[in-house]
Amino acid sequence: MNKDLLEISRRSGRAMGDYQMLQDGDRVLVAVSGGKDSLTLLHVLLYRQKIIPIDVALKVVHVDAGFPGFPLSKLIKHFEQLGVDYHIERTNFLKNKDLEDLNCFWCSWNRRKVLFDLAKRFGFNKIAFGHHKDDIVETILLNLFFRGEIGAMRPKQEFFNGKVVAIRPLAYETEERIDRFARSTKLDRVCPFRCPRAQDTKRRMIKQLLKRLEKKNPSIKGNIFQALQNVRQEYLLDPVE
Repeated sequence: MNKDLLEISRRSGRAMGDYQMLQDGDRVLVAVSGGKDSLTLLHVLLYRQKIIPIDVALKVVHVDAGFPGFPLSKLIKHFEQLGVDYHIERTNFLKNKDLEDLNCFWCSWNRRKVLFDLAKRFGFNKIAFGHHKDDIVETILLNLFFRGEIGAMRPKQEFFNGKVVAIRPLAYETEERIDRFARSTKLDRVCPFRCPRAQDTKRRMIKQLLKRLEKKNPSIKGNIFQALQNVRQEYLLDPVE
């Protein structure tokens, strides 16, 4: 057994327990884009499905946005090798769109909308996303710097009055360990594709900023994450009418 998988599974188990992400009888769509994070999530959930004392159904879904050159056949082959129940949802939300006009927020919003529709269609009550600790830290800075709000991804978040619940089992895990696991298991080769805008995003800018700050303070990401659980509301501004 891969030691990184065991460590990631342990942290995921703690996150799922802390936020009560799974209950007996849950039906969970696992959103897999093909990147290392979502593939790691899939392998962790498949492993935990075997060891947890509750009955949880998993269905893997991939939203095919139609990016030119995306190696969909390789991703499907990986699903079939794992023997998982999977569904490929082909979309046309990139139709008539210029790649230069795309941004991460727009693409994520459209994918999430498709996933909510799939959950309703297939009768699933939860959707698992591969966002990790670094994603959460970066998101609060993105919202602060570019949207003028304080907010981040929640490890567990209800939508539509609780009919669908988004869960992020990797919320306690670092991108560094996920990268190491993906390399050691060759998951990073399953779907070798990068978004055409990957080198020119606000998130990449935030990543680079954090790397520079870490040279001065190695604990900075952990401190930002901890701050999300330690909000001093008495020191925040009240909304102005």
